[in-house]
Amino acid sequence: MKQFAVLLALLLLCACSRSDKLIIGTDATYPPFEFKDENGQISGVDIELGREIGKALGREVEFRNISFEGLQPGLQTGSLDLVISSMSATPERRMAIDFSEPYVKTGLSVLLAKDSTVLKTDDLKTPGRKIVTRLGTTGETWARENLKDAKIIALDADVSCVMEVVNGNVDAWIYDQVSIMNYHARHAEKTRALLAPLREEVWAVGLRQGQDELKTKVNEVIARMKQDGSFKRLADRFMAKEQQMMAAQGLPFVFELK
Repeated sequence: MKQFAVLLALLLLCACSRSDKLIIGTDATYPPFEFKDENGQISGVDIELGREIGKALGREVEFRNISFEGLQPGLQTGSLDLVISSMSATPERRMAIDFSEPYVKTGLSVLLAKDSTVLKTDDLKTPGRKIVTRLGTTGETWARENLKDAKIIALDADVSCVMEVVNGNVDAWIYDQVSIMNYHARHAEKTRALLAPLREEVWAVGLRQGQDELKTKVNEVIARMKQDGSFKRLADRFMAKEQQMMAAQGLPFVFELK
């Protein structure tokens, strides 16, 4: 009987420990915001933001690496407490989930095959264009809404999208500015980049609707990190190259939301 009581106490302790964790969903395929480092650990700007939120709440953080299209359902079913994964706070998503105040401002840009006849964004509307997008992203949504005469291919990984462009299988890939700059730099001999945003977007922390107390705390952390230079330090740590590229092209950096 005593052994049973001890076992029951341990099970209850473990259950309490698990229930008190802050479960954060992320798709760790998007450096420098969320990725796996050389030791296989999830790292990046968004991961550090999640840790700061956990500290403010006094809760242990558990990150769950989930494909991007599974993040929103994870919130809605309650298996995730937060989503921090370079997620744009769009009107469509706000119908299903809630968002914090924004912490990044960016825009949709275009990576082109070197020999593509697309010279400006309006050229994407020419009938017969082949466009690749990342599945479940705002790039896919924008393409389907605005490029009615294009053949749109939605793939589930950045590298797959990039290689479609590099190999000349498509005219363009529509994605965010930072990624487009980085992938163009890696494949400069076979790609071109149109960085002027097709539309501006902001990224925010995703929450279940009705979690007002949690949302208030998340917003307090984001506001504090903006004010005390935490985001600048994260940019210096993870995004030195991106800061230089955007400055060279006269573009405001992603943490400059004004």
